Amino acid sequence: MSYTLLKGSFVIRYPDLPRQGPEPDGDTVKFRPDTPALVETLARVSGRAPDLNARGISVRLEALDALETHFGETHQELGGANAARDALLAALGFTNVEYFPDQPNKVRSADQDSVRGHVLSNGIDANGRLIGFVYAGDADPVDGSVLFLETPQLDQSVNARLLADGHAYPAFYATLPAELRAHLAVTSREARTASRGIWATSTADPNGAATVTDLASLETLAIWPKLFRRLVPYLAAGFPDFDGFDAWLRADPVNRDDEVLLLSTAERSNLHDVVTASGSRVQLTVWPDDFVISPDPARPGVPTGPQPGVPGDVLIVAALPDPLGTDRGHESVTLLNISSAAVELDGWALVDTAGGRYELSGSLDAGGTLQATLDGALALGNNGDTITLVASKGMTIDQVTYKADEVRPGRTVCFGR
Repeated sequence: MSYTLLKGSFVIRYPDLPRQGPEPDGDTVKFRPDTPALVETLARVSGRAPDLNARGISVRLEALDALETHFGETHQELGGANAARDALLAALGFTNVEYFPDQPNKVRSADQDSVRGHVLSNGIDANGRLIGFVYAGDADPVDGSVLFLETPQLDQSVNARLLADGHAYPAFYATLPAELRAHLAVTSREARTASRGIWATSTADPNGAATVTDLASLETLAIWPKLFRRLVPYLAAGFPDFDGFDAWLRADPVNRDDEVLLLSTAERSNLHDVVTASGSRVQLTVWPDDFVISPDPARPGVPTGPQPGVPGDVLIVAALPDPLGTDRGHESVTLLNISSAAVELDGWALVDTAGGRYELSGSLDAGGTLQATLDGALALGNNGDTITLVASKGMTIDQVTYKADEVRPGRTVCFGR
C-alpha cells in the first residue's frame, strides 16, 4: 500500500504554555506538519476529520499499542508505560526530558521542545489522529510524495524498533497492509519469546489469566492495552465481577466489541470471541498478532476517502477582466496547482460576486497552470469583483478580490501569490 510522506517536527512541549502542552506516550506523539494541507488529502478511515490545528496533530503509531501512561483518571503498570514513552522520545531525538511532578504526563523541560522528523501515513483514525510510521530526521523525497513502503524501510521506523524491544504490544488494524503486518508479527513474536520489555510481566494473555479484583489491582498489570481500555469503564460502572463482561461487550459492537478477523481461520469475529472473563479472572485467548482489528465504521453517508479539494492546493494567480476588444468569451482566470499531486477538477467551478458560474473539468498537474477562458456564464466586473474557486461539494479552495483601479484594457491582474 502507498503512504504519503509528511515532513515536519515532533513536538513535546509548548514553550508559551508548557502546562497545556502535549502528553506523549508510548504510541502517540504530537506532530507539526510543514504542509498542513497534506493532512486533508488522507483517507478518513472512520469518517472522522483530522484533529488538526495551528500546533499540529497527534500521530498514532501504526501497528502497536503501548501501556497507558494516562487513560481517563487511570494508567497501566507505569514502569513499562513510561519505558515505552521514553524509548519513543529518545528514538525521535529528544534528550533530558523531565516532567512536572504534579502533572507527570506534561513535559516541564527538555533539551529540545521539538525535533525534525517525518511520518508515512495512509489515513486518519477514529479519533482524528494521523495513522503512521514515524521516523527521526528529514527524508529526501519531496514533502507529500506518495511512497510504497517495503520491509527494509519499515524496519527503520520507530514503530518497528519499539515492537522489537518489547516496549509495546502489537495492534494490527485493517489499515495495515498484509505484508507489513506479517513482518511486524514476526518482530513482535521474537520479542515475546525473548521476554523483552513488557513480555517479561505480561498477563491476561494465552499464557495465563490475570486476577483483577478492582481498578487499583488492574493498574499494576501489564495487559493488552485495548483490553485494559475495556476493563476500566466496566469496573467504573460498578460491576462486582466479570461474570457480565461478555454481555457488556456485546451490547456495544462499535465502541466495545470491536470486529476482528482471526487469521488462523479467516473468520470474522468480535472482541468477545478472543476474551474470556468470569469471577475475578480475565484472559485474552488469542495473541494480538494473530488477529486484525477493524477500524470504527463511518456513520452512514460520511465520506471516508480523501477530500476532493483542500483549501490552498490550487490558487487563483491571475485574471483578465477587460481584454482588448469584446469581453465575452475572452476574459480569463489563471489557476496554479501548488500541491505535489495532480488535482481532478471535475465538478469544480469559478464563481463571481453576481453568482455567475464557470464549470471546470479535467486534471491539473502538480505544479501546473490552467488558463480558463470564460464563456460568459461568469462575467468579470470591470469595476472590481471577487472570484471564488469552489470544489465539487462547495468547499472554498481559494478566493481573490480585485478593485476597479487595477483594471486596464488588455492588462492581466496578478494576485501576488
